[in-house]
Amino acid sequence: MTKQRLEGKRALVTAAAQGIGRAAALAMADEGAQVFASDVNADALATLDHPRIETLVLDALSAGSIADGVAKAQPDILFNCAGFVHNGSVLEATEEDWDFAFDLNTKAMFRTIRAALPGMLERGGGAIVNMSSLASSLKGVPNRCVYGASKAAVIGLTKSVAADYVTQGIRCNAVCPGTVESPSLHERLRATGDYEAAMQAFVARQPMGRLAQPQEIAALVVYLASDDAAFVTGQAYAIDGGWSI
Repeated sequence: MTKQRLEGKRALVTAAAQGIGRAAALAMADEGAQVFASDVNADALATLDHPRIETLVLDALSAGSIADGVAKAQPDILFNCAGFVHNGSVLEATEEDWDFAFDLNTKAMFRTIRAALPGMLERGGGAIVNMSSLASSLKGVPNRCVYGASKAAVIGLTKSVAADYVTQGIRCNAVCPGTVESPSLHERLRATGDYEAAMQAFVARQPMGRLAQPQEIAALVVYLASDDAAFVTGQAYAIDGGWSI
């Protein structure tokens, strides 16, 4: 029987209750990893059903909650997926928006990496995958000022960790999707007041004429977490249906 790509690995996934996080948790488990799927939404987590998935309630804004989760998971793989999308230009953004975005989209990763990295170093290696976005330093996207800035910071954090620990068996990469079909996207589309027009606009900006599916992003996460990507670190991978061409 062919060995599964993540067999023998332990993975911690944040924001695993829905969307990309959920798809990645399931994909990693299917590839043989023991997955610790975490989220603040206990009810949604409870619907994750896989023999190699254990769920745990974890608040990515709390260093104490993260420390408890990392102590339980002892991950070889860390997938940082928690995040929030703010809409608007720099003149429409508030300091509260900025602070929350950087706390959840960037500082949460700072917290989880700081908690998980010592154990990875002690065990001789590890793979960290951070969720960034095409709306970052890769591409300026209208009405994504706060979000794009926070996701650009994720790329900077990713490259810093990769550079600091490249000789110690640690790999750190970022995934930068275009628009992905997910529950959070549908919530944002409904919030515009014209769901159909907003959806058409999102689809129109994708050269392939469709949105990405969470499972397509999860496949890249699995690759970067696996030994297939043993020579890959410090990279920001655009997976955007050609939006950045």
